[in-house]
Amino acid sequence: MLKEGGYVRGEFRIKKFRFRSPFSGLVPLFVMAHFGHHLLTALPVPLLPLIRDEFALDYTQAGWVIAAFSLSYGIGQLPAGWLADRIGSRILITVGICGVAVAGLLVGLSQTYAMMMIFFGLMGIMGGGYHPASPPLISASVEPKNRGRALGLHMIGGSSSFFLAPLIAAAIATTWGWRGSFIALAAPTIAFGAVFYVLLGRQMAGKKPGQAPAGGHDDAPPAPGRRRRLVSFIVLTTFTQAVLFSVMSFIPLFLVDQFGVSRETAAALIAVIYSAGLWASPLGGHLSDRVGRVPVILAVCLLAGPAVYLLNLVPYGLGTGALLLAIGMIIYVRMPVSEAYIVSQTSGHNRSTILGIYYFSSMEGGGLLTPVMGSLIDRLGFYPGFTIAGAAILVVTLICSIWLRDSRD
Repeated sequence: MLKEGGYVRGEFRIKKFRFRSPFSGLVPLFVMAHFGHHLLTALPVPLLPLIRDEFALDYTQAGWVIAAFSLSYGIGQLPAGWLADRIGSRILITVGICGVAVAGLLVGLSQTYAMMMIFFGLMGIMGGGYHPASPPLISASVEPKNRGRALGLHMIGGSSSFFLAPLIAAAIATTWGWRGSFIALAAPTIAFGAVFYVLLGRQMAGKKPGQAPAGGHDDAPPAPGRRRRLVSFIVLTTFTQAVLFSVMSFIPLFLVDQFGVSRETAAALIAVIYSAGLWASPLGGHLSDRVGRVPVILAVCLLAGPAVYLLNLVPYGLGTGALLLAIGMIIYVRMPVSEAYIVSQTSGHNRSTILGIYYFSSMEGGGLLTPVMGSLIDRLGFYPGFTIAGAAILVVTLICSIWLRDSRD
């Protein structure tokens, strides 16, 4: 009887461990950290119509507002990824939360366009350490077969920020303006960053810099030829993200100027895109664990081009909402799949460095393309601008698929 009971309970524990393994280790803590990291970085795009009106900006100048953060955010990824591989991740991740919040507070206190741009740049630099440092720790705390799901669950934290922040910011902005949104969200984020630093320190007690608290898995580098596939994969995923980001940056202005919706409504509607991250990221991670990273990334990139083009055609209302949700799905399926592929194709000693290059390329591409997209809209209008963007994604996807067609992952 006792033997049978012990067997049953032991079997239950095994099944429970297998079920909970994607949630184990650092995943729950990093879901919260990801939420805190992006709570302020999620504000520039939805609040852009209010910022544009205060400073009387054209589309190109409005694009540079987003680029001020994106370019500096991308630049910050390179040294941060290198440092994470050498001194550990705890300090860099904490700065990625608290530093962003302090810079966001300064954005809210800025009184001129120049001051605001400087502080947006500071926000990007401060945030550069989070993403290169966190995926290796998360990946090392779960079994390799659950890596995609764990990274997908991690994305829920950032997705929740991007979903909730526009709604909260729009509500605050109706009373205290766009500056009030930055100020109100900065203080609790700083407090959370301090708590996170303590909690992560307890989890990592007694471990070497960069080592996960438990269950570390440092896979051997894959077979020869990985470099070509890795470069092709990074080019494809970062280019797609950069173009989608440049388009998404103008969706609030597109809704205001093309459909006549209010600025606050446009800010709130951007949350539809981000809401997809609450389910699309775990789905993408799960699919990548089951069918492979490359098939999933090729599928979503092939869908991205037509989705951008359809912005020109769908009527305002349910059609717009459905398309924004589809764009969000494409964005958030892509993220954990990309991280999981890079982690699986790199060795432990340079993993954060390669992730830093990946995020640098993605952010710099988005930052550079946003004012380019603004210039296209100024000169040609939204329809040609979105058409060119969609066609570019489709062409790059077809080219990169040639190099990735023999990949087994």
